[in-house]
Amino acid sequence: MTAPMAVPHKQDPIVLVIDFHHARGPEIEHCISDEGTNPAIDNDWSLLPFMALSDGAHLSTEEFSYFTLRRSETPETHATSLFGIACSRQIDAKLLINRHPDVTRSTVQKAVVVVTDSPQRVGQLREKLSVVTTAWFAQRDFSDIDILKKFREGLVISLLNDGPKDQNLGLSLREMIHEFKYQTLVLFKGLLLQPKMLFFGTRCERLCMIQFSLVSLIPGLINALQDCADPAFDSYAQNVEKPTSLKTSDRESLLAYMGLPLQIFGKGSMFGPYTPLQQLDLLADDGTKSYVVGSTNSLLLQQKDRYSDILINLDEDSINISSLPLQRALTLSVADRRWIDVLTQIVNETWDDAHPSRPKTLGFMGSEEFIRLQFEEYLLALLSSMKYHEELVAYSSGDSPNRSKTQLQTFNIEGDPALDFNTEFLTQWQKTSNYALFSKLTSDALLFSITEPRHPSAGGLTMEDIQRRLSQQVADLHLDERVREGREALSRQLATGQKKVSAAFNNFWSDIETMREAQRKRNEEKAAAQSQRTSIDTSASPPPASQNSPSEGSAGWFAAKQRPSIDVTQAQASVSAAGQKAGAYFSSWGSWASEKRKEWQDKRGQSPNPNSNSNSNTTQTGASPSPPLPIVTESESDRGRRHSMQQQRDSEDGEGLTRSLSRRKRWSNILLRRESGEYKRDEGSDYSEAPFPKSPLSQGFPAYEPEVPHHESEVIFSHGENEKPTPSDKDGFTAVPLSPDEGLRVDLNPGKSG
Repeated sequence: MTAPMAVPHKQDPIVLVIDFHHARGPEIEHCISDEGTNPAIDNDWSLLPFMALSDGAHLSTEEFSYFTLRRSETPETHATSLFGIACSRQIDAKLLINRHPDVTRSTVQKAVVVVTDSPQRVGQLREKLSVVTTAWFAQRDFSDIDILKKFREGLVISLLNDGPKDQNLGLSLREMIHEFKYQTLVLFKGLLLQPKMLFFGTRCERLCMIQFSLVSLIPGLINALQDCADPAFDSYAQNVEKPTSLKTSDRESLLAYMGLPLQIFGKGSMFGPYTPLQQLDLLADDGTKSYVVGSTNSLLLQQKDRYSDILINLDEDSINISSLPLQRALTLSVADRRWIDVLTQIVNETWDDAHPSRPKTLGFMGSEEFIRLQFEEYLLALLSSMKYHEELVAYSSGDSPNRSKTQLQTFNIEGDPALDFNTEFLTQWQKTSNYALFSKLTSDALLFSITEPRHPSAGGLTMEDIQRRLSQQVADLHLDERVREGREALSRQLATGQKKVSAAFNNFWSDIETMREAQRKRNEEKAAAQSQRTSIDTSASPPPASQNSPSEGSAGWFAAKQRPSIDVTQAQASVSAAGQKAGAYFSSWGSWASEKRKEWQDKRGQSPNPNSNSNSNTTQTGASPSPPLPIVTESESDRGRRHSMQQQRDSEDGEGLTRSLSRRKRWSNILLRRESGEYKRDEGSDYSEAPFPKSPLSQGFPAYEPEVPHHESEVIFSHGENEKPTPSDKDGFTAVPLSPDEGLRVDLNPGKSG
């Protein structure tokens, strides 16, 4: 027999109109309900206007908001939770037919709200509410609410005829797994630990839908939310009964026997898909231990540590866990990661961008029902493994175990299968209120005998897990999309750059052509002017074409720099002047040389003839006289040359020549004395052994010796005993008689000849 559920008294739908007043803010304008009742006042729904008109709703043409309300206890009904959906729109105030005096702004913003007692009905009302709200705004007269009254009457009739349906409300699970991937399992396990979960997003409808999707992953929980509106409610835990029988063919009976649904929103917990800032006091109350709420106001992000243990930012698709113990507890094990990776891979392989809520194969794999069954299998395996884990812990500690070791061995279960779900998570979960209620409802049940206590993806890390994880990480990088986008951007940039470069080059080339044309014109003008100037200044032949007209190469890029013009007349005048100066110089020099020549000749005529006694001079060589030699006399030209050399020696400029002549005379005397045998060395001198005398330079004598007077430089040549020596002239030369057959014999090696 299944446990009876606490079925609340049915609440007829309520339709309300929320208006945004420019001075008072949002307020309830109309409440359409049973005649003679006003639930908004009876239940103190003062925060309902703020829930219906969410923060940032004015930025959208149409926006939906989902929220929970508290219905107070009455003699006929007990306290419970109600669920509301609001559709807000806005219209230009100028378009109104009957404009109310309170309308002072350019736009009018209103919301139509439907309140019911079941979240499943909220999901059914979404499309109907959108159509009615659009039609009411199209009237442009908000004083006429007949359309809203008829809408409420139709809802009452339709909801009374509809029976209970197992319909889940929320965002598509495929979209949820596609966006959050492995973090979907982190959110699911985090929901079981009952922390303070805060969802943030700028789109209110998506913010609410993802929370309903998460709640719907726990089987049966969407039908047991009667205590979610107020942390003080705890009717489910007080009225639920422990199941005593099991019908395996009935799914609801099986789930009830397994302790489902887990009561996440019991005493001390609340659920608010959209929670305005006016409810922050309730969130910060000491009686509120855990909650799942959503907000579109960014002020909560600045105080996330105060109002959240887990922050889910939908705009960034990120999950922030502030508590370190909670982080360790929600770390996925190897088996957990393998399980969610396989599920994510299936969803991605069947993903269809055009229809995200259904697989592109239109098959069962990857569908919404397939995903729900996978999570249901995971949760049942977790509950079964936890019951077996409790038996092992009780037997190991000796605290009166329910089953003996022999009974446990009959189930043929290896080890502790609960360890695959993360030991830290199991420790944290056992401290929650939903686990306490689960243990109470399944205290005597052998859950591990009905469902195998084994993780759906148990086992160690395999190569397939690594490959799957790597492929998933590569897919997360979106390399194909980025490469494609980068390639397109690069192509666009290259095309744009090519156009710019071509345009710049064309402009530059046109500028160059323009400059060349202008330069060619300037060169032609300069050439014409230069030719005209030349023809006027001189009647000579025209200058070369290279000087008067520009060459072909002058029309280049640097044609602006021209050769300097040459004045031919001036150049010719300069050359003529230089030639006259040079001719005058050479003429003066020639006259001076003629005068000097005449003076030398006069001096030579006045000097005595040195060859007057030449016939009587003889030279004796050895013992036997040599035959007479012809007398060598100086010619007139030689005598004139000697006189000129003497004058140059006496002058200041002839000092070097005088030294040269003195050396020559000394060497001539030495050679003649050696020939005649008169040059002999002293016996005691250092040079007695040397066959030849050393030169003055090798003997250490100075390079220039004092000049020797000409009258001392005399050499005597003897040809016989009776012949007198012939005196030498001033230059050291003597007349030597030579025979016809012999010349002047000078022995340069007297040692060998003797």
